[in-house]
Amino acid sequence: MMLLAFCFTIATGLAQELKSLSGANSPQDDQNPVWIGDNVLLFSRAFHPNNLGGVTDPGDIWMTKKNEKGEWEEAIHRADLSTDGYDFALGLEDALTLLVYHKGSGRNGMYQYSKFGTDWNFLRQVNFPGLEDLQGQLLGRVAQGGKLIFLSGKRTDSYGNEDIFVSEKTGVIDWSIPVNLGSAINTKGQEMSPYYNPEKQLLYFSSNMHEGAEGKDIFIAKKTGDEWKDWSKPIKWEQISSRGSEVSVTFISDTEVVWSSTTNSDGFADLMTFETIVPLETPQEFSPAPPAILPPKQSVSEAMPVANTSDSISPIFPRTAIGKAEIQLSQLDNTKPTVEEKEPPIAWLVIDAKNNKRLDFTILLKEGEIEKPVNKIDSMYLSNLQSKGVDEVKVMSEGFFPKYLKISDIKSNDKTVVLMTKVEPGSVLLLDNVNFKRGTSELEGAETVASLTELAHFLVENPSVKIRINGHTDSVGDPGLNKGLSLERAGSVRDFLVEKGVGFENLRISGWGGTRPIASNATEAGRSKNRRVELEVIQ
Repeated sequence: MMLLAFCFTIATGLAQELKSLSGANSPQDDQNPVWIGDNVLLFSRAFHPNNLGGVTDPGDIWMTKKNEKGEWEEAIHRADLSTDGYDFALGLEDALTLLVYHKGSGRNGMYQYSKFGTDWNFLRQVNFPGLEDLQGQLLGRVAQGGKLIFLSGKRTDSYGNEDIFVSEKTGVIDWSIPVNLGSAINTKGQEMSPYYNPEKQLLYFSSNMHEGAEGKDIFIAKKTGDEWKDWSKPIKWEQISSRGSEVSVTFISDTEVVWSSTTNSDGFADLMTFETIVPLETPQEFSPAPPAILPPKQSVSEAMPVANTSDSISPIFPRTAIGKAEIQLSQLDNTKPTVEEKEPPIAWLVIDAKNNKRLDFTILLKEGEIEKPVNKIDSMYLSNLQSKGVDEVKVMSEGFFPKYLKISDIKSNDKTVVLMTKVEPGSVLLLDNVNFKRGTSELEGAETVASLTELAHFLVENPSVKIRINGHTDSVGDPGLNKGLSLERAGSVRDFLVEKGVGFENLRISGWGGTRPIASNATEAGRSKNRRVELEVIQ
């Protein structure tokens, strides 16, 4: 694995070398480091095959320890803190209680875990009103002392995309509704992954819109009053910022820090620190923030002040902010926000399902029977696809079976993960959209016809590919009848493909009945998964 390394010169002329936490990092996305003491660093790892949800899992919790030599040990998966959805640790409420956020699984919300030896035991869900209103990429941290939680997410009162909010503890398991930190901190862009030091009253966070931002950088602001909207003007932390994206700072001590960084805004993050402990050069003086403005309510033009009364187009965000395109507003009363101002573009993650490597890919949009190529994949917006009546998206990569995604499968505020099957001997492709009439081998449904028609087109265009069609059933009923039915269903798929022009000699069939389950037959959900047809590449 290529380790990220950056070198830069500080004001004194000495070189500070950054290093990747080699034991903690992987080819996948490693983010949100949280130091919980006892030499333990927790973090979230996305799209790893050992996650509970496999390579499509958006984040499980992993752990690395710093040994006596100061080396970071190989990361360990913490299944006791993870689900098959999105998980991240916020930190300790007290010495024995850890707060963890779960989403997209059987658990949705904030939960307490109690430490027992080296294990964490599930304790209970906490009462956190308003948490479900925070959308987008949710990140956060318990402030030192366990009385505050700072979160980033998108809400109806956000100034743009993700904003930073704060919640205060009001009881043993009770927290207040998150409060927006205001326009001194939050911009039209993304403000994310807050870390707050209550003793110094300093807030560390990632932004792609504050002055000087290149991609996402770490900024520091100081609390200046009694209210949560009272903050100084944020200052970029030059010492750890690069032209990549920096997110999620955590302090090991007053002199040691860990953060996540990536070489570009589309890449995977690694956890970073300094090669040797160096003085941390944080700002000592802070300037007052500009006058507060209200977050947008009905439209962008109502919420943002205008620079003049002319009809020209005027920029309202710093020209140095390259993490997101400059946003410009017309001064006319009928100004409308563009799609790009409302939502982020679709983030694609196309992976070879066998070795988990990222792939180059192209996309076709399906509008009925018409397929249209996409020229700018990084400028696709879900709302645009929906308004154009796009039914499906076809993802293609050379040497791989094409993949079809329904619009409902595409995410607007998270990575859309697409697993591709390589066309090579031994590869197995599940025909998940092929259905049969109950208890028969008769193909059923328009979705089945469309799926097999697309497969036939691919095989006709690749006449050297030979496949075996494997039929499977669940374990209910007579094993002999099940085997016969599975063979007949494989035969029905072969007959359809042959009718569409695929060479008969390129197709083999097998029926396995219920002898090769991929899920438990004890539940209907498991039995449904076992009733399937698969393609196995034999040449």
